[in-house]
Amino acid sequence: MPEFSGLRTPDRRIMVVAGHYGSGKTEFCVSLAMRLARRGFGPYRRLALIDIDIANPYFRSRERKAELEAQGVRVYGNAYEHEITAELPALGANIRAPLEDGDCRVIVDVGGNDTGAVVLNQFEKYLGPEDALFLAVVNANRPETRDVAGALEHLRAIECKTGRRIDGVINNCHLLLETDAGCVAKGHRLCGEVCDAAGLFIWCDCYPEGIVDACAMEREYEHPMPMGLYMRPSWIDR
Repeated sequence: MPEFSGLRTPDRRIMVVAGHYGSGKTEFCVSLAMRLARRGFGPYRRLALIDIDIANPYFRSRERKAELEAQGVRVYGNAYEHEITAELPALGANIRAPLEDGDCRVIVDVGGNDTGAVVLNQFEKYLGPEDALFLAVVNANRPETRDVAGALEHLRAIECKTGRRIDGVINNCHLLLETDAGCVAKGHRLCGEVCDAAGLFIWCDCYPEGIVDACAMEREYEHPMPMGLYMRPSWIDR
């Protein structure tokens, strides 16, 4: 897959990604991990993806463990070595290992909305603003975040539950396979208004790779982020 100049690299070792159910947060985390792995780990020797989403039993990044680890990305999450039919809210004791490893870049996939983000509190000592970048995915096509008021309420609820200020937002406005450039632009406008109101910044603008023209995204946005469809089950398209 081609890599484009605008693809952004996290400027802190740990990147925490929160977002509402259906925002595309997990797809973003997996896609970013895959691309960072192909780029190389930069100043770090290792790359890890920590899945602490124990609130949502669907579309979990640890379901792509085999593909990620084939690219050199270590995956942490469930206390059980293999997924089981009934999802149990149990995190592995080894989750702290990559957070404590100064040679490991870490992406943390946080549970949907403010309730799921509460899990972050037990890792507070690793997530100071000098070490961790805290981002929230905003999907302008989700009912809860379709306008500025709803998006701001969502961000503030996460901040209230975690005691940690969100640094920026990720525009991931999509309509699955029907996404077009206008959809991405709609999300960019909303995220821009949210950032103006809250004093934040847009970390990147996401688009589905192979569906929206990549060159057009490169021309239009400073930091476009091509998204894979790693988390999309094939049965959805049948």
